[in-house]
Amino acid sequence: MKKFMQKVTKSFHAGEKGFTLIELLIVIVILGVLAAAIVPNLSKFVNSGNIAKANAELSAVRTAISAYQSENGASLPTATPATGGAVVTTLIQPYIQGAIAGTYTLDANGNVTAATYLSFSFDGTKFK
Repeated sequence: MKKFMQKVTKSFHAGEKGFTLIELLIVIVILGVLAAAIVPNLSKFVNSGNIAKANAELSAVRTAISAYQSENGASLPTATPATGGAVVTTLIQPYIQGAIAGTYTLDANGNVTAATYLSFSFDGTKFK
């Protein structure tokens, strides 16, 4: 270890011991400015990714409903609003890969009339 330290200290010119405090502070300020610019943009990318995930799940639910209807008739079985979500999820689960994270309200024809996924708003066709 002693020889290694001697090699490192020999690489400096006479009288130089390392970076000055000012140089280190300038680097820290530059890194802070870069972080301040990157962090807000990063959260926008995460949010847009979650919206895309919600819309992908909505599309998968619609496809699963269409597959169920094509195999079992044109309309979904009637269910009370309290159990409607559970009944529909049970019916279309074989047609969907993975779990359904959102909550979807369907009419008798299988159209999605309302949906919730995290805190995104549903405009009748997609999440925003």
